[in-house]
Amino acid sequence: MDPLAPLIASLHAEGRLRVWSLVITVFGDCVQHRGGRISTARLQRLLGRIGVEPGALRTALSRLGRDGWVESERAGRSSEYRLSQQGLMRFTEATGRIYAPPQSGPIHGWTLSLDEGGPQGFTLGGLRLRPQNQALPDAGFRLEGQITALSPALRASLISAPFRAALDHLFADLAHLTTTDLDPLDACAARILLIHRWRRIVLRHPDLPAELLPDDLPEPPRSAVARTYARLSPQAEAWLDLAQPDMPAMPSPPASHRGAISRRFAQGA
Repeated sequence: MDPLAPLIASLHAEGRLRVWSLVITVFGDCVQHRGGRISTARLQRLLGRIGVEPGALRTALSRLGRDGWVESERAGRSSEYRLSQQGLMRFTEATGRIYAPPQSGPIHGWTLSLDEGGPQGFTLGGLRLRPQNQALPDAGFRLEGQITALSPALRASLISAPFRAALDHLFADLAHLTTTDLDPLDACAARILLIHRWRRIVLRHPDLPAELLPDDLPEPPRSAVARTYARLSPQAEAWLDLAQPDMPAMPSPPASHRGAISRRFAQGA
């Protein structure tokens, strides 16, 4: 049985696949620390492993070019793609959020605040709870202290139904990746599937501290993603090093990017 079949089926079951978004995930996870360029042949080999047809990839690359995300140039008989300056500007802030380290310990100080929106009044209709070190300095009202009680029902209500569904899909994917020994291409494809799902969670939903997550989750999701990512990465990087007749090896990370993979999700990165 195809070891990636459950993850691929889950991805394609979510509706029409946004191949352009998947391509951006590949750039962030496999390309930027490897010289910033990827050949069409390698991109097709990787995305083809998870069910993307060549025509769909060509359409996605054309759209990304029109929208100012990527640029292309000829490299022998093939083409290579890289993020444009505009694409890099959009990309950098999201990358920091995706690969931020897991929470290192319990949070003891909290802030309950009502944030002002300047002369137009309050931008939020209610209070916001944050770790104390994330409090906004211009809050119109701020109360600091500790959480002394938080019932399971209230904790569960802090995340929306779409957020909870996304987390359930994430943990289902992670369960399929815990015991499988993958070859280099499969490991790279699995890493892309994992980060693509995680990227959508991080960019659509708040990154809640462990203390505010539903208590029936197996573990904090960022910790689970970080551990699986570290396990997949050696084989995934081996595939990026692999050269084949129609597909040159990806460049080794330059000095400024060495250790980029090991720093992802790492404390103090």
